[in-house]
Formats: sequence, C-alpha cells, structure tokens
Amino acid sequence: MQKFVSYSSALLLVVVLLASCDKDRNHPGYSYFPDMVESRAFEPYSANPNFEDGSSLRLPVEGTIPREMIPYHFEKTPEERIWAGENIFNPNEMTADDVQRGKKLFGIYCIHCHGEKGDGQGYLFTSGKYPFQPRSLITDVMKTTPRGEIFHVITVGFGVMGAHGAQIKQADRWKIIEYIKVDLQGQK
Repeated sequence: MQKFVSYSSALLLVVVLLASCDKDRNHPGYSYFPDMVESRAFEPYSANPNFEDGSSLRLPVEGTIPREMIPYHFEKTPEERIWAGENIFNPNEMTADDVQRGKKLFGIYCIHCHGEKGDGQGYLFTSGKYPFQPRSLITDVMKTTPRGEIFHVITVGFGVMGAHGAQIKQADRWKIIEYIKVDLQGQK
C-alpha cells in the first residue's frame, strides 16, 4: 500500500509538471491574483465620484515642494544679486570630479551663449542669431565676482540672461560655477 501511495504521488507530480509546461506561448497562463493585473485606481482624466468636482486629477497640496528642489525666494534685482554674493555659499566641498561634471554641464547649458572659453563668443552671438553679446566669464570683474552672486544669476537670470534655476539642479549649478572659477578663470 505504501508503494502505491508513493507511485501515485510521483505520477501525480509528473502529470502536474507536464500540464504546467504549456507549449502555447500566446496564452499568458492563469491569474491567481487578478487585483494586481486589474487596478482599482482611477485614470487621471476619468470621472471620480469621490470628489465634489468629479475629477480624478488633483492638484498637489499647497506648499508642496518637488523632490530635489530647494526653494529660492529671491528675485532678479541688483540688490538681491549683491546680497546673494555676500551671503550664499556652496554647502558642498568641491572635488576635481565636480569640476569635470561642471565642464560637461557648462557644455550643455552655457556654451551656446558664453562660448567654449567663456569669453562671450558663443554660437548664438557669433552667428548673428542673438543680437546681444553675452557677458564674458573671464574678465577681471567676473574673477572677483563671488560664487554666490553667480549662483543667483544662474538661478534667476541677470540682464537679458534668462533664469536657469528650473533647468539646472542646485548641486549642478555649484559645479558649473566651480568649473568657471577653477578652469576658465584659473582660480583655486
């Protein structure tokens, strides 16, 4: 009797294994937990009876700050630019790798206007597509400009330069500034 049970168990196991190996690749199999396949969540633009306005798409709570975004509550004024130069400092210690990353970011965001050497001879100006010459980053005035002031200018803009705070993360702005100060201006 014990042999019969062991043979029957082995035969049943073989039948189950063979039945589970289906050669039809177009059939996805059976779903044992359909709640993971069929979401109960509402689609963003579908009607939703849970809210008074019937909309599923909700605005974020007032005061919500996106990840990695640090609010910068300063405006594009000369007074605030000077204040930033005196009071805003890089919170991180910069390394040679950060300077190289700054060079790469400079090539992405700045080179078109300020040029490869930072002399204000970027393609947009030299091609005649942009009528105003961008500021040279290698003048004596720029060499004495504090890093915080440059950070402010990149963030909110200055003169005809637009704000880049929305495009460039705060840590990357500091890397660009370090590249300008160390490689283009030759400072330490």
